[in-house]
Amino acid sequence: MSSRPLRAAVVLLGAVALAATTAAGPAAAGSVVAGSASRAGHAVLTWYDATAAAIAAGGATTQVTNSRTWAIAWLAAARAQTGSSSPVYRRAALAGAVHESLVALVPTQAAAVDAVLEADLAALPDGKAKDRGLAAGRAAADRLIEERTGDGLDSASVNAAFPVPPPAPGVWQPTPSAYAAATQYGNRLARPFLLRGAAQFRPAPPPALGSARYEADLAEVRTYGAAGSTARTQAQTDTATFWLGSSFVLYTPVLRAAVEQSPTSTLSRTRLVALFHVALVDTQIATSEAKYHYQTWRPVTAIRNAAVNPDPSWLPLHNTPAHPDFPSGHNTYSGAAEQILTVLFGPRARQPYTIPSPSAPGVTRTYTDWHLPSLENIDARVWSGIHTRSADEAGIRLGRDVATNTLTRAHELLR
Repeated sequence: MSSRPLRAAVVLLGAVALAATTAAGPAAAGSVVAGSASRAGHAVLTWYDATAAAIAAGGATTQVTNSRTWAIAWLAAARAQTGSSSPVYRRAALAGAVHESLVALVPTQAAAVDAVLEADLAALPDGKAKDRGLAAGRAAADRLIEERTGDGLDSASVNAAFPVPPPAPGVWQPTPSAYAAATQYGNRLARPFLLRGAAQFRPAPPPALGSARYEADLAEVRTYGAAGSTARTQAQTDTATFWLGSSFVLYTPVLRAAVEQSPTSTLSRTRLVALFHVALVDTQIATSEAKYHYQTWRPVTAIRNAAVNPDPSWLPLHNTPAHPDFPSGHNTYSGAAEQILTVLFGPRARQPYTIPSPSAPGVTRTYTDWHLPSLENIDARVWSGIHTRSADEAGIRLGRDVATNTLTRAHELLR
């Protein structure tokens, strides 16, 4: 795809100034951060943290449904802020939109977000700008919630029953130890935000059974992904465990770091959050479509039923998720996240950022860019024994393609 649409998207989102300050270095950037930009950052982080807390405490059981909540709340906030250039108006619009969305979409957390709203509005001077911004935010949220009604991203629709095909070489089957029913089958039928269709960026087929790449992929997982592997190092095991948890949870602090470090306005930061989650909703829809189009068996099934040297007792380091192998959903998420952050923020963080992991309690990792997490995700799913490297690499490409589509068509949403 040509870089011209991406450059246009960056201009639209006000990221040119951000890229310039990043390139100029800390001293130049500091002058931008001072004053109104720092106050803008505080307001955005207040509602970022409120959104994260509300979803963590009362969100849906399906990851994409929670991504949808983020996308609606913050896209509504971005739309509402275009009504005025007044900083007070824009902060009130942000508060009104995110609060209204969370009360509607995560109703069990209404009291908590009410308290955030009260405190945030108390910090703004009374007057027409505050009142108009708050009303605009609420109205934008109500319109967008209505617009997205029936989009198929509710938990029940996402996990529609999948009719398991008869066993055959290469075809997905439920995996040990739970042999659970397939998940996310209905997600492929959901209505995207900006994709023209769920299959728009479907990756090329996985390596054919018996091909050199297929055999190399399987041999790598068999050796390094086994529960009792003697080839896998402790560092590799640690990486596999760190990135095992939900991508949605793992990337929440990554995006927060970008928002916190951004020297731009309330509106630009809001757009960053909105487009990140719009891209991730569309990415998860595209991932499901590709997985259930190819219905590729998982490594544990392939190794146990290999045409040569089968190992009926082989088990992976970590339990295999209940859906097909190709492409890797963790890596589609990582690829999309990296692309959004790279284009809208730049390839490197302004400061090192540290994130925790839900699957490695008490452990943190520190990064200086958005690319290394993607590289670790690719390796991690192989070392966990739950994906082939081909599935991981295809996932990264698919995520980047969908995110690029989000950026080039962003003007259709930011109206």
